[in-house]
Amino acid sequence: MVPQWWPALHGPRRDALRSGKSVTDPTDQADWRGEILTLKGTPVAEEQIDDPINVFGEPLEDCSRNPLTGFFRDGCCNTSKQDGGSHTVCVELTEKFLAFSRLRGNDLSTPRPEFGFPGLKPGDRWCLCAARWLEAQQNDAAPPVWLTRTHQKSLKIVPLKILRDFAVDLN
Repeated sequence: MVPQWWPALHGPRRDALRSGKSVTDPTDQADWRGEILTLKGTPVAEEQIDDPINVFGEPLEDCSRNPLTGFFRDGCCNTSKQDGGSHTVCVELTEKFLAFSRLRGNDLSTPRPEFGFPGLKPGDRWCLCAARWLEAQQNDAAPPVWLTRTHQKSLKIVPLKILRDFAVDLN
């Protein structure tokens, strides 16, 4: 299921955040004012986002801008206290994982135009919940991982040794 606030975190609203303009979501789910985003009344300031550091302790690289991913729909697997699902693992989606996710009740393949969600396909990069990735790994359905694009907070849930076994960006 796509969160109700998802459309508020991309496109014109993200552009408004970067430009300092104010844009209010007509559904009152999100409100951008300068550098502060409010999700259902809870302020999410830029400084509340955890440091964008990858699993190697280096600056976090973008995961995907097309489709636009991340808990904050900023293209990165950034996280904060508001990200209860820890959307921190950057993956390259596979048909096997998409089918697994659909069976678990999270259909990522079906477009949801009412939320501005295009639907995902094999080959797309996406920020997954760390626990869902680990569950998929335990069920032989884990997609490949981009470690330079995976947030260090994922290591609280998934050991680096396991992530390395699925890495596509190691030489």
